[in-house]
Amino acid sequence: MNTSRTNLILPLIQQSRHALVTVAAVFFFTSLVLIIAGAPPLAAYYHIFKGSLGSWIKFSHVIKSWIPLTLCACGLLFTFRIGLWNIGIEGQVMMGAVFTTAVLRLGLESQMPALVILGSILAGLVGGALWALFAGFLKTKGGVNEIFAGLGLNFVAQGVILWLIFGPWKRPGVASMSGTEVFPPALWLPQLASIRLSLPALVIVCLALIVTALILRYTKIGLYLKAIGNNPSAAYLFGLKPARNMVLAMIFTGGFAGVAGSLQVSGVYHRLLPAISSNYGYLALLVAMLSNYNIWLVPLVALFFACLNVGSIQLPMALQLDSSLSGVIQGALVLATLGVHAWRRQRAEVRGQKAEDPSSL
Repeated sequence: MNTSRTNLILPLIQQSRHALVTVAAVFFFTSLVLIIAGAPPLAAYYHIFKGSLGSWIKFSHVIKSWIPLTLCACGLLFTFRIGLWNIGIEGQVMMGAVFTTAVLRLGLESQMPALVILGSILAGLVGGALWALFAGFLKTKGGVNEIFAGLGLNFVAQGVILWLIFGPWKRPGVASMSGTEVFPPALWLPQLASIRLSLPALVIVCLALIVTALILRYTKIGLYLKAIGNNPSAAYLFGLKPARNMVLAMIFTGGFAGVAGSLQVSGVYHRLLPAISSNYGYLALLVAMLSNYNIWLVPLVALFFACLNVGSIQLPMALQLDSSLSGVIQGALVLATLGVHAWRRQRAEVRGQKAEDPSSL
């Protein structure tokens, strides 16, 4: 009994220690950026907190940011589990938005708007999954590193959106960066009128968290992804087919990202915008890493980043700081996250070398 309890407690202690180190590094780098910018860190943190959680309206904006961020992070857990860096998730969000917009445009005259909305979300899932499938094939069939394949496909997806907005889907008589024409309210995802927050979108996120947890923990797919991620060569010898599972992991990630893009169109902006992804795909990479790839920590870390996104808007007004400072703060978070990630990986390698070397004991 004591041994089993120790085996359960020790990993929790290690995860807590790593989380504390990460949080400390994040606040150190963030405070350093604020001091360099001439802003008092405590006052900046206060205004970020007040700007994100100071009222129900502000909190609803936080949740709107939290929804796509959490969906993207859920999807990334599949590719991280198998050892892939799916940088192309940003493009997958965009293509989910494109497919959703296409279905909504086709359903403008429909007498069953609920079915059109449902179909548009499914189309967004398919669009993101197909775009991820391209990256998966480039990785497994073409030998292209998934990072470069993903970045290339991101640029292509952005080009497709701009072409559609300024070409076939341009607003009547004008084409501008403001996006396509706004869809009629009948094709909007239902939302609470008082705070303009979509309950169906919240339900979708909760289902995504549960489905991700079940697949990764209790199914053969999750077991195969973990086995291949730990040792691709050994997994191949056991007949697990790493290439096929890599493509499958990319499809899962793309599907979640596509739904995130779909909800941006049908539940938030109600049209297709050039910046429809809002960089949530890139930000979700940090969410997944900061959560230590733990599905139940993902929503909490995503909430932190959502608060930072929304609350940092107050900094220019309250402290007369440039609005781009929020991007600099996020860059500091990137450095802190990658630094702690590298530190943890180095420590794991050192422990592994000591375990293999009997003379070090």
